[in-house]
Amino acid sequence: MPLSPLTSSVQVLGAPGERHEEILTPEALEFIGRLDTAFAHRRLEVLKERDRRSGHLAGGTPLDFPLATRALREDPHWRVAPPAPGLTDRRVEITGPPERRMAVNALNSGAKVWMADFEDATAPAWANVIGGQLTLLDAIERRIDFTTPGGKEYRLGEQLATIMVRPRGWHLLEEHLEIDGRPLSASLVDFGLYFFHCAQRQIDAGHGPYFYLPKLENRYEARLWNDVFLLAQELLGIPRGTVRATVLIETITAAFEMEEILHELREHSAGLNAGRWDYLFSLIKTFGHRTDFQLPDRAKVTMTAPFMRAYTELLVRTCHRRGAQAIGGMAAHVPSRDAEANAAALAKVRLDKEREAEDGFDGSWVAHPGLVPVCREVFDGVLGERPNQLDRTREDVEITAADLLSVRRIAAPPTREGIRSNVAVALRYFDAWLRGSGAVALYGLMEDAATAEIARVQIWQWLRHDQADRATVLDLLDAECAALEEENPRARVAEAREVFVNTALTPRLPAFFTPEAYTRHLVRRTENGS
Repeated sequence: MPLSPLTSSVQVLGAPGERHEEILTPEALEFIGRLDTAFAHRRLEVLKERDRRSGHLAGGTPLDFPLATRALREDPHWRVAPPAPGLTDRRVEITGPPERRMAVNALNSGAKVWMADFEDATAPAWANVIGGQLTLLDAIERRIDFTTPGGKEYRLGEQLATIMVRPRGWHLLEEHLEIDGRPLSASLVDFGLYFFHCAQRQIDAGHGPYFYLPKLENRYEARLWNDVFLLAQELLGIPRGTVRATVLIETITAAFEMEEILHELREHSAGLNAGRWDYLFSLIKTFGHRTDFQLPDRAKVTMTAPFMRAYTELLVRTCHRRGAQAIGGMAAHVPSRDAEANAAALAKVRLDKEREAEDGFDGSWVAHPGLVPVCREVFDGVLGERPNQLDRTREDVEITAADLLSVRRIAAPPTREGIRSNVAVALRYFDAWLRGSGAVALYGLMEDAATAEIARVQIWQWLRHDQADRATVLDLLDAECAALEEENPRARVAEAREVFVNTALTPRLPAFFTPEAYTRHLVRRTENGS
């Protein structure tokens, strides 16, 4: 696409930090400025379309597979690009924030892929955003080794996981970078800085610039990303099709456009992932106004629920029909020092991964290095020496719109413990996020923004439909605030409580907690130097 000249340069408003100049070079800033200028209008149109469709669904418009693309779905001939170097075998993938210690542990974990997550697992404080880019640059340059003050050494081994990067979603801005007086898209900042500094380095190392794309709601958002890839490759002289991206199917509307999303990205596609926690969040958020979409306590919604089975089986069938890999969902358990609790958690992880492997998934996610062995063992048992099971086309699967939306089959009112648990998790996660941590171990699980969002929107929905009492929720919130203050004197309890009240107890449900929490708390603290 033709590029108009930049009317001004990108302005850095964030506080300077150690080695930030290595990432925020004039050339890198011009590159992300060009990307943002080229796509700023389309990004806004994407967000307007989200609001428009949300309103239609809230007004009773049925959700179904698009009629306009029926011929594309019925065409048996088209395929996505073959797996790129380093992405042929993805039987175990580990995810986590691009933090130095996590990077070393993940790359050494025995997983085939490490997804460096700037989105759900990273609180977007300015130091985290640029520090994460430095972590990736150092990891690729193999200069990430370090020793803690206590003397513990972190060193990269010889066999390392392939790096994939998940940028923040289209709905988020990076308030610390401006062009023409407006903040840049957080998606394009995360993507662009990594691509500028690391794309050619990854190619030289035998891999390539690989990404995970979050929160997509339809084919038009996939088309926007594809055009970003085309322009980025053109600007840096990188061959077309070098970029590869796996799309997380983590919104209910995207589940109805899996084929279309693959088709839009087909020369850059690396498959689809069953982003199940965000998927539950999306389903509750989308249909929270309806009484027939009331899920029970979060802990009771498992992957064996009929509507979740429909979603994952359709994903495998769609991917393998088009030559794309299907990657399973997150195992969020955190290994425990309690032998009995740890055995029970590993047994649950094993059952989950066995189901995915038997259903035809080519690999799956874990959140902790301690879960890599069990996931690898399960997929080794099914795959053997094969890198994947793309040959399992799952022609036996026939999924209808009703199957994807059959929530009422497990509907149940919440328990008091379920309400308390959601309040406790959301409050503690908001506190950790405001203090700069986006992945937090709570009650034996690794919680991130997606799981906190489920907790938040369930509270909102239960209140809306009189399944919970506001006074009871406030009493539980006050009790959890007091407990949190006692647990951690450094906790930002008042601000975390404010985020909870403003995003879970309001008449109108905010689409995400992150934009308000970011602009009202995180950016303000960064600018104040705290």
